[in-house]
Amino acid sequence: MRKKIKIINIVGARPNFMKIAPIVRAMEKHKDVLDFLLVHTGQHYDENMSNLFFNQLNIPRPDIDLGVGSGSHAWQTAEIMKKFEPVALDYKPDYVLVVGDVNSTIACGLVAKKLDVKVIHVEAGLRSFDMTMPEEINRILTDRISDLCFVTEKSGEDNLLHEGTPKNNIHFVGNVMIDTLLANKEKAAKINICDKLNISSPEYFVATLHRPSNVDDKANLNKIIKILLHASSLKKVVFPVHPRTRNKLKEYGLLEKLENNIILTEPLGYLEFLDLISNSSGVLTDSGGIQEETTILDIPCLTLRENTERPVTINIGTNTLTGLDEEKIKKALGKASKKEPKQGRIPPKWDGKAAQRIIQIIKKVNNL
Repeated sequence: MRKKIKIINIVGARPNFMKIAPIVRAMEKHKDVLDFLLVHTGQHYDENMSNLFFNQLNIPRPDIDLGVGSGSHAWQTAEIMKKFEPVALDYKPDYVLVVGDVNSTIACGLVAKKLDVKVIHVEAGLRSFDMTMPEEINRILTDRISDLCFVTEKSGEDNLLHEGTPKNNIHFVGNVMIDTLLANKEKAAKINICDKLNISSPEYFVATLHRPSNVDDKANLNKIIKILLHASSLKKVVFPVHPRTRNKLKEYGLLEKLENNIILTEPLGYLEFLDLISNSSGVLTDSGGIQEETTILDIPCLTLRENTERPVTINIGTNTLTGLDEEKIKKALGKASKKEPKQGRIPPKWDGKAAQRIIQIIKKVNNL
């Protein structure tokens, strides 16, 4: 009887759920050669939202929940390491698979490497070249200790090679986030979020904002309020408000300015949000994943950041990098509202089969 390869899959924050879902489903089809656990670090944890995500994305409940919770970067990373190490020692995996760029990613990767366990990084090689972003530090360090680097776009491969990662360790497989989107697109269309919010497709924009550089800085948050108010003069704006952003809006006394044509909601489930952006005229965001989702949906995206780690969304996709430049944003919003947006194409291998490729490569590397 062949020895099975043992893998611990790590999920920590909301974006991780969408990335891990297709990987776990693909692994379930290869249980003859793969033995795996799903570990939730609890880095972002809300019982309602977690239940919603696991149910909507058809992910098995985690085998282990570390229940770490929120805290400073140093505290959270250390706490995840302390709680994950006994799990790894007990299970004795051949690989620890991490996704994305959150604190859970680097924390569990470090634990694995110090225990001489191989690390798999899904969504490797992305670079914003902005070391003030905590995610950039997590990305670089995780890639440096990874044995298998699975990249979503050509820039990821180029970055890793430039940094000295052996070519044999790098595999261009496509985008697992897109696997999830394509698998759920029809289900999301049945949500009818427009009816629930009393809006008409495509007569609205969507806004999402959560990055500290935007929402923690009062001057920048004031600029964003002006931008949203301008957008709302063209069409309605639906703004699912991240808890961090809501707290800062209250702290700075800016929440009451968001009225008239701006609809504030609580954070939405994955299917609800997918339906919302699919039917919109455009999205204003500082999120990484939404840049990719809007590209595959052919929806204009205005990224309110000075850089992006996902250049394919600009070079090929529908994304425009605007920073907080009001003139750039007004021009892009004007085009979107008149149905003259930037036209995009689907990037290579964004076809819903990235997770399948990942499992095949893991099997091949291990002669299975």
